[in-house]
Amino acid sequence: MTLSPARAPVADVRRLTATLYGYAFLDDFVLLYPVYALLFSDTGLSLWQISSLFALWSVTGVLLEIPSGVWADAVSRRLLLWLGPLLTAAGFALWVLVPSYWSFALGFVLWGARGALGSGALEALVYDELDRLGAVDRYAGAMGRARAAGLVAVMAATGLAGPVFGWGGYPAVGAASVLACLLTAAVATRFPEHRGKAAESDHWLTTLRAGLAEARHDRSVRGALLLVPAVAAVWGALDEYTPLLVRETGVADGTVPYLLLLIWAGATAGSLLAGPAERLGRTGLAGVLGVAALALATGALAGTPAGIGLVALAFGGLQLAEVLADVRLQRRIDATGRATLTSVAGLGTELTTVLVYGVYGVIGTRAGHGTTFAVLAVPYLATALLLAARRPLRSRTAVP
Repeated sequence: MTLSPARAPVADVRRLTATLYGYAFLDDFVLLYPVYALLFSDTGLSLWQISSLFALWSVTGVLLEIPSGVWADAVSRRLLLWLGPLLTAAGFALWVLVPSYWSFALGFVLWGARGALGSGALEALVYDELDRLGAVDRYAGAMGRARAAGLVAVMAATGLAGPVFGWGGYPAVGAASVLACLLTAAVATRFPEHRGKAAESDHWLTTLRAGLAEARHDRSVRGALLLVPAVAAVWGALDEYTPLLVRETGVADGTVPYLLLLIWAGATAGSLLAGPAERLGRTGLAGVLGVAALALATGALAGTPAGIGLVALAFGGLQLAEVLADVRLQRRIDATGRATLTSVAGLGTELTTVLVYGVYGVIGTRAGHGTTFAVLAVPYLATALLLAARRPLRSRTAVP
């Protein structure tokens, strides 16, 4: 039986959320992020070799996404959360100790496996633990703040990478990144996990079949599964091209990082608004997506530094919408298959993101980055219109 929110053990909730925020921060506090492409180039890799590494990274995540989610449901979510960072630590150590194409490739396989292990497992663990404590209404706010902590970590790592690299080169930023991964794994061991014996003993194939059957038989679950990649994939891919969009405004290269910081700040603000915005419901979510789509297209087409402010507003709205889409999914699925179905949504996001990369390449070779951003804002406007026009679906759980 679930405790009422009024009787929820405050200390247990605080321990869970504090662990979540620490985990999210350390997981993205990787000083190698801003310089690993330079490491590849300085090692002598060609452009096609570097591109093949990125492709290998994506393929690894796609192949392991659903199996890792099933494993998290059938065995232990906490196990996957501390095992994943250890894999990344090993990969980063390989990069700086024996830099070569094959060590980089193995490192990306380990990094891709780490991403798959954490995808689905984290959301499922946090949601079920908050539900057990009678505080499931805090899920949106907690995940929003966790996303914000990760974005702050990226900004902090970017700021520190330059001085650390100047002091000790690639070995120094590599050692700091390995240390961050080890600390992430240590923090993950502090996650509480209370699983029923039936859930722990389920065979992985039984778990997979149960999760997929739930999606087949419940239209509201299918809709929530489709909404996650519809919201997360496009702007997640566009994030990789924001430096090029900023440079296209005509600012000096030295100004580019500051405008990128503005975009990241917008996304961080969107994460922090997730708790209060949870009450918006389906129509409100449609409004957020519509406003974000218009801001993204207008800001990108402006071709000015002021337009980047609108892009930052759009990224904030899309980050908020991504958290809310995850909340809708978690509330519609059963606890036993939660990580499995969250990984299915993650697989959809990965595949759609790869598609967006291809579309961007086709459009971007014929038009500027501003035009390409504006074109790729159209799917968000379409999603907003579909959400606004769609009749509410009845589900086992009443969800706004």
